[in-house]
Amino acid sequence: MRFFKKTNIPFVKFSKAAVTGSMILIAISIISVFLVRGLNYGIDFTGGSLSQVKFDNPTTTGQIRKGLSSVNLQNSVIQKTSGVNEFLIRSPQIEGVEDIPGEIRKGLEKLENPFEVRRTELVGPKIGEELRGSAIWAIIWAIVVIGIYITVRFKFQFAIGAVVALIHDVLITLGIFSLLQLEISLSTIAAFLTIVGYSLNDTIVLYDRVRENMKKRHLEKIGNIINISINEVLSRTIITSLTTFIVVLVLAFAPGEVRIFAIAMIIGVIVGTYSSINIAGPVVIYWQQRTRAKNK
Repeated sequence: MRFFKKTNIPFVKFSKAAVTGSMILIAISIISVFLVRGLNYGIDFTGGSLSQVKFDNPTTTGQIRKGLSSVNLQNSVIQKTSGVNEFLIRSPQIEGVEDIPGEIRKGLEKLENPFEVRRTELVGPKIGEELRGSAIWAIIWAIVVIGIYITVRFKFQFAIGAVVALIHDVLITLGIFSLLQLEISLSTIAAFLTIVGYSLNDTIVLYDRVRENMKKRHLEKIGNIINISINEVLSRTIITSLTTFIVVLVLAFAPGEVRIFAIAMIIGVIVGTYSSINIAGPVVIYWQQRTRAKNK
C-alpha cells in the first residue's frame, strides 16, 4: 500500500527553516522546564498516596474534592476510572501527615456515601527522588546505546543525526508536558522510551535507503541522495505514523494513566516523524560537509 506513487519534494531545500523552527521549539521547552513552568511530577516521583475507591452511590469529583478539603487534601488529583462509581485519588506528600490513606478515609466518610477502598499505594519522598533519577538515566542510556548501535551499523555521522533527532523529540515532548502541566509519572517515562524507539525506527529505515543510494549514486552530492531517499520512504513513513497515531488517539480518551501515556505518544509520533524527515538527514549533510572542510 502506497499513499504516493512517486514524489520529489525538496525536503533538503527547506532544512534550514525546519532546523530553525526546531531550535526555537527546543529553546521554548528548555525555558519552560527550567525557568517558567517546571514539570508536574506525579506521586511516583514526589511521594504520596494513591487510593482506588468505589462508592455505592453515584458521586462526582467535585463532591469528593469537597470531602477531601476538610482534611487539607483538596490538591489531590481525582480521576474517574472505567468502573462504576470508581475513582483514583492521588494525594501528594504533606509535611507532618504520616497516614495519608487514613486522612483520605476521614474526608470521604463525610460524604455520607458508603465506599470501599480497593487499593492503596504509598511512595515515600526518598523513593520518589530515586525513581526520578533512575528515569532520567534510563532515557540518557537509551540514547547513548542507540548512538553506539547506529555507529556500528552505519557510520559515526549517521549516529550523530540519529542522536540529535532523538534528543529533539524528547525535549519538545517534555516542553509540551511542561507548558500544559501534564503529569509526569512512570507511565510517562515509559512513553518517552517508546518515543525514542519509534523515532529511531523511522530514522533507521531512512538511513538504510541512504546507504543503498550512496552505492548506486556515488557521484551525486549527499544532499541529493538524502532528498531522494526521504521521498522514496515517505509513503511508508506516513502509513506507519498514521496507523500508530490512530491507535494512540483512541487510547487518549481512556481514563486514568493510559490517557497520559497516549497523549505523550501522540506528541511523540508527530514530532518523531517530523524529526526523521527534517532533522536526521540534514544533520548528516552538515556533519559530512564539516568533515570534508576539515580534511581540505
